[in-house]
Amino acid sequence: MAQQQCLVLIKPDGLVKSLTGNVITAFSETKLKIVGAKVIKAKRELLEKHYAQLKDRKPQIYEETINYMMGKYHTDRIFALVYQGDNAIDKVREICGSTNPEDANPVSIRGKYGRINSKTKVFENVVHASDSPESAEKEIKLWFAPHELTETVYPTRTETIGSEHVVWK
Repeated sequence: MAQQQCLVLIKPDGLVKSLTGNVITAFSETKLKIVGAKVIKAKRELLEKHYAQLKDRKPQIYEETINYMMGKYHTDRIFALVYQGDNAIDKVREICGSTNPEDANPVSIRGKYGRINSKTKVFENVVHASDSPESAEKEIKLWFAPHELTETVYPTRTETIGSEHVVWK
């Protein structure tokens, strides 16, 4: 199988609970390699693009999810990672478990550490992981510039605007 990349976000509840090490250790079982990592404060514009499908499918929780990711309930930091390897998306998603923590395998990340916030109805499920090759490409290009990754599997081009740099095609 061709090399895949998968975006993983350790969400604000994962950071405030100091679960970063636990999450990275769980993913180490996959033998995938980390090709990008950064801690950021996500801007609303980025989150609106990331969760665009949620706005149409589940408008009742869209705004709460944006607020949650911007730090309304915990911290305003997110740890973004890109994992790469054979079958990366399926491997990462298996370790994450079901999106709903109540449905997740108890030994998965979401099963162990997630919860449903009874006030907001938001799934505080510790991590986000791309669910398909198409969403992985879209999400990685939203969260990372090509130069922030040690390897890329998506096409890039070089632009000269003042100084030369690589951008997504």
